[in-house]
Amino acid sequence: MTDPAVLTAAQAALAAEHAAVYGYGVVGARAGEERAQEAREAYEAHRARRDGIRRTVRDLGGAPAAADAAYALPFPVPDAPAAVRLAAELESRVAAVYADLVAAADGALRGEAAAALREAAVRGTRWRGGSVAFPGLVGRAPDGA
Repeated sequence: MTDPAVLTAAQAALAAEHAAVYGYGVVGARAGEERAQEAREAYEAHRARRDGIRRTVRDLGGAPAAADAAYALPFPVPDAPAAVRLAAELESRVAAVYADLVAAADGALRGEAAAALREAAVRGTRWRGGSVAFPGLVGRAPDGA
């Protein structure tokens, strides 16, 4: 029997990947020529992760959540600098849900989640132009910590 926390974390990862695929469509349209290839590569990486986590959810006994028709962006993206900020934000959000999946899962799934977390952290660092101490955990400390 699958631990419900693992399935919930996997569904959250799937939802984040759906949102990232959508978001990278916006990033790719606005990022500018110098970052277009990077946006395409990130888009393809998130599509592959989305397809993989969809299979994982099914293997865990869940019904994979479908993508929404559209997603609300966290801020307007009228130009290349905003597209770069959006890409960094997408990677932060993806890293956060994979951090949760690492915490909930074990075995091969934990390894896959850790790999996805690492990939999101690396992409986020590239987009942001700098790193964060604990990818996936930034801004998630309890009050007073």
